[in-house]
Amino acid sequence: MIRKCLFPAAGYGTRFLPATKATPKEMLPVLTKPLIQYGVEEALDAGITTMAIVTGRGKRAIEDHFDISYELEHQIKGTTKEPLLNEIRALINQCTFSYTRQTEMKGLGHAILTGETLIGDEPFAVILADDLCHNTHNSVLKQMVSIYEKYQCSIVAIEEIPIEDTYKYGVIAGNLVDGTENTYRVTNMVEKPAPQDAPTNMAIIGRYILTPDIFDILKKTKPGKGGEIQITDALLKQAEEGRVIAFKFQGTRFDCGSVDGFVKATNYFYQKNS
Repeated sequence: MIRKCLFPAAGYGTRFLPATKATPKEMLPVLTKPLIQYGVEEALDAGITTMAIVTGRGKRAIEDHFDISYELEHQIKGTTKEPLLNEIRALINQCTFSYTRQTEMKGLGHAILTGETLIGDEPFAVILADDLCHNTHNSVLKQMVSIYEKYQCSIVAIEEIPIEDTYKYGVIAGNLVDGTENTYRVTNMVEKPAPQDAPTNMAIIGRYILTPDIFDILKKTKPGKGGEIQITDALLKQAEEGRVIAFKFQGTRFDCGSVDGFVKATNYFYQKNS
């Protein structure tokens, strides 16, 4: 049973400056909801109710968002605007939120390690809020929980990308398991390889389920690509023991860490909700 979801949310969001100078990138709205709320809703859909968020300086708006605003609710009580808070109130009522700060930006692996005090010794999910995923009937994380229940090891979500874009992602190689068309036992992982060095065009996106031994591995992982502690390098240690499954999920994913992806997501949800 996966009970907790970790949200690394301490990054600066420099690709969206100046908008993210004083606003967390996770709070950028796609239509009327911030990115991180979409992620929390996805986790809840997968049966997870404990949200662990790794924040940093200037991220107070995230904590405020997942809290009750008595002044605002008093002002709109009894008006036509009151139902606009129904979704966020439902999340607040159903979920528990806890926070810790990442004081230095040392990569995704370090951010996940920073969340160890919130997770403890149990398997957990990870959502990167700027990877916005959508599946009407079966959320990506819910699909991954089913895969975890079968294999009981770390799971990474993957999708095929243009080979020229491999330098932006962790890329996996692996062998199909159990006669499936979308599930691989990982044999190799490379962080942001040049196209000519990429083992495949199957890229890891911002959805993970990790077993708790990943924390001890991360503590021993030396800085890699870009001088940062990479979760890909730590996962490779597990993969060498056959303990990582890559899952080609069903659904649509938007890279909302880029302006192009953010605009595509906005247009997609606008058309869907029209």
